Amino acid sequence: MSFVKDFIGDTLGSITGAKQAGEAAKQAAGTQAAASQAGIDEQRRQFDKMVELMSPFVAPGEKSIQAQQALLGLLGTEEQQKAIAGIEAGPTFGALARQGEEAILQKASATGGLRGGNVQAALAQFRPQLLQSLIEQQYANLGGLTKIGQASAAGTGAAGMESATSIANLLGQQGAATAQGQLAAGASAGQTFGQLAGLAGGFFGAGGIPGIKKALSF
Repeated sequence: MSFVKDFIGDTLGSITGAKQAGEAAKQAAGTQAAASQAGIDEQRRQFDKMVELMSPFVAPGEKSIQAQQALLGLLGTEEQQKAIAGIEAGPTFGALARQGEEAILQKASATGGLRGGNVQAALAQFRPQLLQSLIEQQYANLGGLTKIGQASAAGTGAAGMESATSIANLLGQQGAATAQGQLAAGASAGQTFGQLAGLAGGFFGAGGIPGIKKALSF
């Protein structure tokens, strides 16, 4: 009687313990997977914030490089003409042209050569030279914005690569945790099945119900 009771009790205890161990393993895997998901969400949030912070620098950089291309004629003759005409029609060109021409005329008047050929030649050359100077200055100013945009875009790209690497690692951890939980659950089920089979074997090995009754009569 004691042998049968002990055998059944030990087997049922082992089955219960295996089930509890399997459930604990599944819970632990779920906790690890949830922690990995939280890390993924935070990585994405930080990257989105980086993009938001860099946008004010990247957007002007994109516009400035297009303006540079227009000045160089890379976007076509029409766009180049528009870019140059915009500089010539701007307030900076108008103000500098008036000041420069007045200075030339004042100097010529002071020296008595107001109607000389040199004065007319200087006036004729002044505006084209001024326009060329402003074009070069505009290109250089745009280059500053382009560099800022390029650096910001590069920083965003580097942050994206780093974030992608971190997310890939976390996804790997998440997958590993899920797989471990599934394997633990499978092992627990297999162990439980084996113990049930052992219980059944012990039962029939003892002669089934008659055998157990006989054992209990001791």
